[in-house]
Amino acid sequence: MAGNSQRRNRRTSNKKGAQVGSGGKRRRGLEGKGPTPPASARKGHVKNRIANAKAKQTAKRPAPRRGGAKGTAELVVGRNPVVEALREGVPATTLYVQQFIDSDERVREALQLATERGLNLLEAPRAELDRMTNGLNHQGLVAQIPPYDYAHPEDLSAAAFDIGEDPLIVALDGVTDPRNLGAVVRSVSAFGGHGVVVPERRAAGMTAGAWKTSAGTAARTPVARATNLTRTLESYQKAGLTVVGLAADGEMELQDLEVLDGPVVIVVGSEGKGLSRLVGETCDVRVRIPMPGGAESLNAGVAAGVVLWEAARRRG
Repeated sequence: MAGNSQRRNRRTSNKKGAQVGSGGKRRRGLEGKGPTPPASARKGHVKNRIANAKAKQTAKRPAPRRGGAKGTAELVVGRNPVVEALREGVPATTLYVQQFIDSDERVREALQLATERGLNLLEAPRAELDRMTNGLNHQGLVAQIPPYDYAHPEDLSAAAFDIGEDPLIVALDGVTDPRNLGAVVRSVSAFGGHGVVVPERRAAGMTAGAWKTSAGTAARTPVARATNLTRTLESYQKAGLTVVGLAADGEMELQDLEVLDGPVVIVVGSEGKGLSRLVGETCDVRVRIPMPGGAESLNAGVAAGVVLWEAARRRG
């Protein structure tokens, strides 16, 4: 009988097969599925289709090639030039001061500005400053300007497209005066442009003079350097930009130009010579600025400012 009792009381927990239970499904069901995703993330929603279309358009556009050519270091020499450069925010890194210098108001102001901006202050004997400046009359003050970090031309159009704007770019052809470059940079900044392109050779670069003329706007308006300006313009055309050249004998007057409210590159030549032959042939259209006063030509800074104003008016 004892054996039968043990058989009747034997536990059956080691039988094969799954045990009956919810497996946590009821608890997870009570927790819910979390917050509803935004419309742009819900498959099939119209906003999701729009977001996907924009992503495809961005993927088709080539990525910008960041970083352009480097400029060269520069020295600003003399008391007045150094003080003016520091006042205008020229990006100096070091101020060299001659040992035992005869101090005046300009020296004191230069030291104060350099200290406020956190520049390196280095004292040097006169012989060392003479060597650095190749014997120029430095008057005991020399400011060192680092090489300008030029953008790549594709950066300018890509930055405009990325924020949903039509590029407005100025390219300079044969402009050799840094003050003209600075004036163009200032106009581009004032009228909502996206940057300036200059050739790598036989053209003005971002020197201290250009920085001063830009009145500080060079700090927020990029300047790109093109190895070959004609090829750069052709690249812009492939990206959908219209290349507009300014020429005294242009086939169209500025007020009749309809493309300024779209993606455009305005090409300005040098005063007197105008556009070079290859650049002129590359332009989609050449326009002239009407001048009732009879002036033969305008310098690059003024000409660019006139066209940029017209572009801003049409876009505004």
